[in-house]
This record gives sequence, C-alpha cells and structure tokens, in this order.
Amino acid sequence: MSLNAASYAARRDPATLPRLFMTIAALVILWPGLVLTEFNPALLIDPDNAAIFGRFLAGFWPPELSSDFLALLATATLETLAMATAGLTLALLLAVPLSLLATRALSISALLGKHAARWSGVARYPIRLVLVLLRSIPEIVWALLFVRAVGLGPTAGVLAIAITYSGMLGKVYAEIYESVDQAPARALLQSGSSRLGAFFYGILPGAAQELTSYTLYRWECAIRASVIMGFVGAGGLGQMIDLSIRMFAGGEVVTILISFLLLVLLADQLSALLRRRLA
Repeated sequence: MSLNAASYAARRDPATLPRLFMTIAALVILWPGLVLTEFNPALLIDPDNAAIFGRFLAGFWPPELSSDFLALLATATLETLAMATAGLTLALLLAVPLSLLATRALSISALLGKHAARWSGVARYPIRLVLVLLRSIPEIVWALLFVRAVGLGPTAGVLAIAITYSGMLGKVYAEIYESVDQAPARALLQSGSSRLGAFFYGILPGAAQELTSYTLYRWECAIRASVIMGFVGAGGLGQMIDLSIRMFAGGEVVTILISFLLLVLLADQLSALLRRRLA
C-alpha cells in the first residue's frame, strides 16, 4: 500500500458507509410517502399561487383593535387558559394513581425473584392497557363527542384534555419512576415500608424535577390543544378564530393569533421560571 493510500485510509471516517446507507434507506422509505401526499415544492414558487397568497395575507391587515373586540378577546384568552389548566388538573387526578399502579419501581414482587416479578408484570398489564386506550384517541375527537354530550362550551374541552392527557402523563410518569435510582425505594420496601412511603421518600425526591418539567410541557401543549378544540365548539380562542374566518375578518384573525402567541410565550416563561426554581 502506498503512503498516500495509507494516509487516506487513516483519515477516512469508518462510519461514512453506514451513514450513507442509512441516508439512502431513509430516502427510499420517505419517497413513497411524499408521492402519496402529492407533495410538490414547485407549487410554493408558482407565480399564480404567490399572487393568491399575497392577496390572502393582505386581508389580515390592519389588526382589529376596537375596544369591544379586545374585551371579547380577553375573555376568550382567559377561557382558553382556564380550559387547559382545568383539563390538566383533572388529568393529574387520574394519571398519578394509574402511574403508581403501572410502574415496576414500586413492585414488591420484584424483590422476591424473577418468577414473582413475571406475574406482577402480568397484573400491571391491564393498567398499562388503560393508559394506551386513554391516550390513543386524540383530544379533538373526544371534544367532538363531548360537544354532542354536554353542549357547546369549554366543558367539552376540559373533559377531552383530561382523558387524553391522563394517558400521556400516566405512561411517562411510570417511566420516570423507573428511570431514577431504585435503591432507596427497594431498601424502604425491604424494611417493611408501604408503597406510598417508598414512593414519597425513595422515588419522588429523585424524580421531582423531571416530573415537574414534563408536566409543565404538557400544560403548554394543553393550551395549544385548547385553541384547536375551539374549532369544534369547545369555546376559547379557537372558536373566535373559526367565527372570524367564516366572516372573512382577517384583521380579527391576526389579532387573535397575536394574543395566542403572547399566551404561549407567557406559559413558556412561567415554565422556565418554575424549572429554575426546582433546579
């Protein structure tokens, strides 16, 4: 082997070929999806489409800033925030006990050997199945059902968020319990402590920050979901956007979108503040 060939072999990244193979495989897998969805980037730069889009955007200016509209907007914003907060609170009431039943971190049977742990896993399976069922149906579908059951308004949105998010929170909480150091909880269980005692003194101290971070993230998601569910009659900012779009009131739409952006930014800042306090 020549000196140049040896130098090239020494400099060559051994992961180049696997990365190239994975890139090609990803393109082969994604291409049928792009074809199926009729994705055509050329439409984005088509002059006719650009002119239509420009006229569409022009209808959003100037924003609507009348006092009557802003008063309605403030009420809808508070309604959206209340919907997300109440829905998440109800979800926590269901998710926390389900997560304690679904996690392996508090299993006494795991201390008795593999055979007992296997049967304990079988007993936890129905709880995990319930969590799958709760989170598998999107909140927008639950909102449609509850609007028929309880009528128009934020109650349908609160119930929809509570059901879907209880499954999400319960699953992730159970996994967080299992990701922290299990030694303190096992020591407490071996010394005769109850499962709740082992949780509060063995699991929760190590998992509190991650649990809080994920809960706050889900609260931000619930705010966005509350707006989406407004389009099916669950109230809040989403319902205002839907009505304004139907009336071709572009100025109202852009004002509502600005209000929603500020609401999400406020939620993000509050979440960051609480995370720093718990760090």
